Amino acid sequence: MKSFLTATAVAMAAASAAQAADEVRLQLQWVTQAQFAGYYVALDKGFYEEEGLDVTVLPGGPDIAPPQVLAGGGADVMLNWMPSALAAREKGLPVVNIAQPFKTSGLMLTCWKDTGITSPQDFKGKTIGVWFFGNEYPFLSWMSQEGISTEGGEDGVTVLKQGFNVDPLLQRQADCISTMTYNEYGQVLDAGVGEDELVTFKYEDQGVATLEDGMYVLEENLDDPAFADKMVRFVRASMKGWKYAEANAEEAAGIVLDNDASGAQTEAHQQRMMGEIAKLTAGSNGALDPADFDRTVATLLAGGSDPVISKTPEGAWTHAISDAALK
Repeated sequence: MKSFLTATAVAMAAASAAQAADEVRLQLQWVTQAQFAGYYVALDKGFYEEEGLDVTVLPGGPDIAPPQVLAGGGADVMLNWMPSALAAREKGLPVVNIAQPFKTSGLMLTCWKDTGITSPQDFKGKTIGVWFFGNEYPFLSWMSQEGISTEGGEDGVTVLKQGFNVDPLLQRQADCISTMTYNEYGQVLDAGVGEDELVTFKYEDQGVATLEDGMYVLEENLDDPAFADKMVRFVRASMKGWKYAEANAEEAAGIVLDNDASGAQTEAHQQRMMGEIAKLTAGSNGALDPADFDRTVATLLAGGSDPVISKTPEGAWTHAISDAALK
C-alpha cells in the first residue's frame, strides 16, 4: 500500500507540474530548417521544460506572415527580419524586439562570374533577382548608396521579383540573384554550378546588412508581469539552445530533421546550413546591440524613393527581457 501511495503521489506531482507549465507559441518565419535550430534544440534537450515552459513551434512558409499571426493572437512571439518588423510597427502593429540571437546577416547576391561583374558598379545594365515582401529594402538602399537606378537601362539595374528559389540564375533569367549564405547559395552548388563560376557580394561586407531573425512580441503584452516573466524564461532557454547548436552543429541538424514533418530536408543540406547558421549567431548572447539596430534603421531610411520606414522608430526594442534572462 505504501509503495502504491508513493507512486500515486509522484504521478500527481508530475501531473500538477505539467499543468503548471506556461504555454508559449513561437511562430517561425519559414519552414522547419536549421535556420531555427536553437529552438528545436531547446525543445529536444528539455531546456524549455526546465524553465517551466510548454513551447509549441509553429513552422512558417510562403503564405504565412508572422506579423499577421502575432497580431491575430495566433502566437505569443514571432521571429522576423527587422525590416519587416519595423515596417509593421510603423503601420500600427506595436511589435517590440526582445532578443536578437542572430548577430550578423546571411544575405548576399550571387552572380555568374562570366557576366564580368567584379564590383557593385558592374551591376549597371544587369538583371538582378530580388526577394520582395520587405526583403527588398536592403537592396534598394544599397543601390541608392551606390547611385544606381533600379528602373533598368544601361546605367541602372533591372529588378526581377524573385521567388524563394534559385531558378532565375540557373536558367540565365538573371545575372545575379538573392541568396542566403546558409541556404540558396548551397542550392546553386547542388545544381552542379562550381564556386569558381560564381562571384558573391555579402550585404554584411557592403555595409548595408540589416538584422535578421529577431524575437518580437506585442508591446502591450510586456505590460503583463506574468507574460514578461514567461518571455524571460523563453529567451534564456532559447539562447541555451542556440549555444548548444553552435557547439554541436551535426547533432543540431539531426534534431531539426527529426522535427521536419514534411520530410523534404536532407541531412547533408541541414548540416551545411547549420554550419553557416552558427557563424551568424556567434557573438550574440541574445541581447540586441543598439549599434546594430541603428545601422539597420539607417539602411532602411536610405532605401531610395520609397523607404521601408519614414522615420526612426521609438520603443521598437527593449533590453528588459534579455537582461533578466542573462542574469
